[in-house]
Amino acid sequence: MEQLAGKVAIVTGASSGIGYATARLFAQHGAKLVVTARRQRELDALVEQIRQDDGVAIAIAGDGQQEQLAQRLVQVAVERFGGLDIAFNNAGTMGPSAQVQDIPLDQWNDTLAINLTSAFLGAKYQLPAMAARGGGSIIFTSTFVGYTVGMPGMGAYAASKAGIIGLTQVIAAEHGAAGIRANALLPGGTDTPMGREATSAPGAREFVEGLHALKRIARPQEIAKAALYLTSDASSFVTGTAMLVDGGVSINRT
Repeated sequence: MEQLAGKVAIVTGASSGIGYATARLFAQHGAKLVVTARRQRELDALVEQIRQDDGVAIAIAGDGQQEQLAQRLVQVAVERFGGLDIAFNNAGTMGPSAQVQDIPLDQWNDTLAINLTSAFLGAKYQLPAMAARGGGSIIFTSTFVGYTVGMPGMGAYAASKAGIIGLTQVIAAEHGAAGIRANALLPGGTDTPMGREATSAPGAREFVEGLHALKRIARPQEIAKAALYLTSDASSFVTGTAMLVDGGVSINRT
């Protein structure tokens, strides 16, 4: 069953990891896609894979911190596919690994710009397009870090991702009457290039896996399924939530 048949979606951070898996899953469920990330080659490979699966996608490479890109993504969705129903604002970075007093200001600003300001810019143009269609679903990738757990060395990351939850709640309150739902997705540890980089030290992956109640980290496809739920009619009365998909890392003490 194609849960997103006739829908048009934007997916950011789509060149790898959760964004890549979600773009493929959305396409498999019938959505037409506009995908973006910084790396054109990886985006082109994604589009080719979607086409091989009989899906439809357009790739636009660019920097999510640039307002012009956010505007262009929506413009292409409207001009090529007739409108916009879904946005998965997923692009992000881990930022510096340092205690708060040791974070350089430029790295702090970069992390907030990539994780939080880019989400704001996406929403700024996505929301009017969704309203014109009579509603839609907008999702932001946040994290349990800074929500249920404070992890040392992740101050910029936690602050930026916690800010996304506040942004999500305000959007939900402002635009619910227009039929637009806004939710934040909070993954736990996930087997992505960024996640592997963060656990590259000997024994680090095993340690992180042990923090989770399920004693493993997620496959990107598992997080993609949660995103599919939040975009589909199955979540028609769900808005303003910070939805944990974290394998029990937030509650585990064993």
